[in-house]
Amino acid sequence: MNSAPANRGLAERIGHAVAFEIIAVAICAPVLAWAMERPLAHVGALTVMFSAIAMLWNMVFSLFFDKAQARIGFERGLAARLLHASLFELGLIVLLVPLAAWWLSIGLLEAFWLDIGLILFFLPYTLCFNWIYDLLRERYLRPSEQDAAPLRSCDRS
Repeated sequence: MNSAPANRGLAERIGHAVAFEIIAVAICAPVLAWAMERPLAHVGALTVMFSAIAMLWNMVFSLFFDKAQARIGFERGLAARLLHASLFELGLIVLLVPLAAWWLSIGLLEAFWLDIGLILFFLPYTLCFNWIYDLLRERYLRPSEQDAAPLRSCDRS
């Protein structure tokens, strides 16, 4: 597999994010409904809200993180990436815990533990999703890009 950074356009990035969230909701909603003994529609609606909030928070947080990087001038090494991930998750906890407590009529502590469980799910899920996505992208998208490359070079002559 090619380890070079992927050249992804906006449409692919949106497709990637939407696929990531749809699959996550499809996994989380039934599992949470079963574990919490709640109706699937009720928990499913919550997971869709969580998904929408997470996507919006990701865009907003990353924008501010990028601006901070430009202003301060730090490298995105391991320390910066750990800080990014930690602050992102902390912000998500602040946003999601009150919503979960209200929606499910549970206490904040119980909602907090629910969110911690989701974070523990999303760590391996994110790794696996992106790995599989990259493998599928390499297999199905890259050949068409490579097939088109000789045509582009012929058009220039």
